[in-house]
Amino acid sequence: MFTQAFLRLEYEDLSMSENSSCIIQTLSEPEDLSRRRFVLGVSAATLLAGLGFKPDSLSAAVRQAQTGQPMLSGKVFDLSIGEQTVNFTGTSGIATTVNGSLPAPTLRFKEGDTVTLRVTNNLKETSSIHWHGLILPSAMDGVPGIANNFNGIAPGDTFVYQFKLVQSGTYWYHSHSGFQEQTGLYGSIIVEPAEPDPVEFDREYIVMLSDWTDENPTDVYSKLKKLSHYYNIKERTHQDLMADIKKKGFSATWAERSMWSEMRMSQRDLSDVTGYTYTYLMNGVTPNDGWSGLFNKGEKVRLRFVNGSAMTFFDVRIPGLTMKVVAADGQNIEPVTVEEIRMGVAETYDVIVEPNDDMAYTIFAQSIDRSGYARGTLTADASLSAEVPELDKVADLSHGDMAMDMSSMDMSGMDHSKMDMGEMDMSGMDHSKMNMGSPPMDMSAMDHAAMRHTIPGMATTPAMKSNPSDFSTSKLVHAKTEFGPHVDMRAEAADYRLNDPGVGLRGNGRKVLTYADLKNLRTTINERDPDREIVLHLTGNMGRYMWSINGVKHSDAEPLRWKIGERLRITFVNDTMMNHPMHLHGMWSDLETGDNNFLPRKHTVIVQPGSRISYRVSVDAEGGWAYHCHLLYHMPGMFRTVIVS
Repeated sequence: MFTQAFLRLEYEDLSMSENSSCIIQTLSEPEDLSRRRFVLGVSAATLLAGLGFKPDSLSAAVRQAQTGQPMLSGKVFDLSIGEQTVNFTGTSGIATTVNGSLPAPTLRFKEGDTVTLRVTNNLKETSSIHWHGLILPSAMDGVPGIANNFNGIAPGDTFVYQFKLVQSGTYWYHSHSGFQEQTGLYGSIIVEPAEPDPVEFDREYIVMLSDWTDENPTDVYSKLKKLSHYYNIKERTHQDLMADIKKKGFSATWAERSMWSEMRMSQRDLSDVTGYTYTYLMNGVTPNDGWSGLFNKGEKVRLRFVNGSAMTFFDVRIPGLTMKVVAADGQNIEPVTVEEIRMGVAETYDVIVEPNDDMAYTIFAQSIDRSGYARGTLTADASLSAEVPELDKVADLSHGDMAMDMSSMDMSGMDHSKMDMGEMDMSGMDHSKMNMGSPPMDMSAMDHAAMRHTIPGMATTPAMKSNPSDFSTSKLVHAKTEFGPHVDMRAEAADYRLNDPGVGLRGNGRKVLTYADLKNLRTTINERDPDREIVLHLTGNMGRYMWSINGVKHSDAEPLRWKIGERLRITFVNDTMMNHPMHLHGMWSDLETGDNNFLPRKHTVIVQPGSRISYRVSVDAEGGWAYHCHLLYHMPGMFRTVIVS
């Protein structure tokens, strides 16, 4: 079964390859007092020069590393999965690579072609490749234990994938076995359209974002299970406390901190794995070296962004340039001009930029928790560089992110000593460990009017709704399976927040892309109303690092059974404080934005903390399909098998 394959812990037995095609990199900064820190990597040129490379060959090697990964095109491909010794940080590690490349080679297909991919597994353990976002037969999807007769590619075996390309756009591929995705088995896909491309551009680049750790991924997972905030280096400090008191007053600050303490939750619970262990890469290049791409003044440059990370949300911008977003998850949209894009894990966005000066621009992708960044340079001259922005200030989750919207409540006249908390569902909290002080906390003096429980900085325009679809018609009901120690939070006021850019991006002075901005370039293929609605609650216990759907982990869950030809509305309710990028294999997700004639099609949808979101699915692909959160260490539990018949 998939779960067993996913949790096979055999990484300790991996052996090093004698050859490495990676440019070796090491640390440029001295050790600080922490056990780990955000690592940038020293210049590859510095280290290679020390190894005896001549300047001419050295600059050529560095240029090749910085200008992009290998690209393969055609109809027949031979891909070899193997091991590679790499060094991004000064510590050697073992990467899982395709044809000796990290990232794996970009594959360039043509819409309408039938492609054959012979994938040979040279590892000591089972492997696989999933073609993320491509519509293809279930048997070719590449998830062990889900599709009939596919249990992965055994060591030494070759599996032949063959399917017809029925779409165009930017996609990617990655392993669906163990934690191989974290160790480097991922690459990008470009499918050229059969008809003339509606997007005009002069040159293009893949920009693959990813996260690398020198640690064994099984050790990372083990640490999270033992101490979920192990990698969180951005927790609130005494300095933050003093700033809050100055801004909000002592009473409001005390009330707010007490509530978070009572719930045993952190306002900085933004990312499970951070720059404490991660080095963030752009096209396989560390931030210190930086990937680079050339342009000529006045050109239209297409950047195909792919978030191929294991666990990292990236906020992407190019200071000095606006980005015209022309495609989301490979599908053309009505162009929308923005300054910043939040990219959930597994999402892709195509943008057009038009640099009109002979200068350099930094492509800056900072992690959602602001613990580090990936970066590159778009430049008119290889000798030019651009200033790298400072990381934004780390943001705090609000009570609105927990779906606790108390903004309409007038607390000014309440006797808080007799306050009835019955409406607040705290059954998952461990109150025995709460230290409320002695004597008991007196809440009567608190300035509740100063407490904001809504989401600050979010656009005030409500999400559009239109007939006949009014999005989810289901009431917010929590199943019996959602109660118990495996679930520590349940949303009670989950709003539909299409126009919310998300925590850390609200009110930052930049135009940030939101799902409300997405409008499909072509008319919705299936305008039919949904036949039925399926509500899925995203659940978990952060302290115990347990993730599930409707309170049930994948290994204990019955498959979702859908009928061929039906039209579904899937509604997600996020009962946790984390963003979850949910990915449905094999079928498109038509995001409900209010304009039923131009629903944007996606393969991966971010479900924000304490929110709900809906999309329609035309059930048109028989077989077994995976349906899961794309955060790698959430996937073992927050996963469902879908059976279509």
